Amino acid sequence: MKNKTSQILGALAVAGALFFLLGAGGPTISSEEAKAQVKQGALLLDVRTPGEFSSGHLEGAVNIPVQDLEAKLDAVPAKKDQPIVIYCQSGRRSASAKQLLEKAGFTKVSDLGAMTNWK
Repeated sequence: MKNKTSQILGALAVAGALFFLLGAGGPTISSEEAKAQVKQGALLLDVRTPGEFSSGHLEGAVNIPVQDLEAKLDAVPAKKDQPIVIYCQSGRRSASAKQLLEKAGFTKVSDLGAMTNWK
């Protein structure tokens, strides 16, 4: 019984580590869905640093770095019920931004994950 408990705890530790390393489970929206939402008026939000943004970003994206997002919620150019598609470099920051925006009352937030998912 002790061995089985150790195995379960080990498996849970590995799952938790993967969840932490991969963000909140990866993208929540496909490239096709993201493009369709943006075409229909969704805000495309880049949550990378200004340096990353200036070195290249998706056309039409607005840059609010995730580390500044909570303090700049009033600067998000979207209504609380307007669709928002978020992306970053790897998907970790966009997952955090999605959670933050949802906690702030934004109801239609989708996470593209990494910018490279926009194919």
